[in-house]
Amino acid sequence: MKELNNILNASFQLGENIEISVKHILILCVVLLLANLLIRVFQRIITRKLNHDGKIKFKAVFSYTTWFTYVVIVLVTLSAIGVNVTGIFAASAALLIGIGLALQTLFQDIISGIFILIDQTVHVGDIIELEGKLGRVEEIKLRTTRAVTIDNKVLIIPNHLYLTNSLYNWTQNGVTTRESISVGVAYGSDVNLVKKILIQAASNHKEVIKNPEPTVLFTNFGDSSLDFKLVFTVMDSFKAFLVQSDLRFEVDKLFRENNITIPFPQRDVHVYNTKKE
Repeated sequence: MKELNNILNASFQLGENIEISVKHILILCVVLLLANLLIRVFQRIITRKLNHDGKIKFKAVFSYTTWFTYVVIVLVTLSAIGVNVTGIFAASAALLIGIGLALQTLFQDIISGIFILIDQTVHVGDIIELEGKLGRVEEIKLRTTRAVTIDNKVLIIPNHLYLTNSLYNWTQNGVTTRESISVGVAYGSDVNLVKKILIQAASNHKEVIKNPEPTVLFTNFGDSSLDFKLVFTVMDSFKAFLVQSDLRFEVDKLFRENNITIPFPQRDVHVYNTKKE
């Protein structure tokens, strides 16, 4: 028994004013095990009536709260069993300052991630545009958002960018979006035929929705062309660029078949010959 007491009372000097014994370490381990058990029970009680998305969001936020709780429990326990907690803070002050500066952006990401999860600005499956980059959201974490671009590249977005930049959510109001392409035809072309061809090209594309119907706008009398805009609605906004490309190919083909010319910029140059007598 005496040997056991000697083992339990054996201490380790961690610093000039910090001393901890084996007994203190065992007490701390027991407290952490009990705290872990209580935290798990609390988490199950809170999440048992939440839906699948709600559980994911709660666990993501709760995981960081849990680590903070463990830190507090460790400090309170050490203080209660007689360990000089002030000495721990004094010994690690410079380290904590350095870590704090290094983790500044990390905490910005985490706070932004909490805002995203709570106010549901972005959902998995949404198509977003941020800093000129376009992608479909695949996963939202507290620190980063993972998206896949149209060319199947993975885009990792730090969450703090949502607070410092304008975010365009293409699918906030649904998966369909209104798109357009612009084209110019030569002066003298049959504008009604141009309108018919543009609507035909859009109506025949499988990704273009029939209702609302495609619309053609006569936008301007340009310097070298009559300018039109074909407006249409696509089923999947993530494929909008592909649909626009397909329609340009089809419009060019139909214009050639109907002898409609897409002009290039032209300028009239007048040369004056002045003779001196």
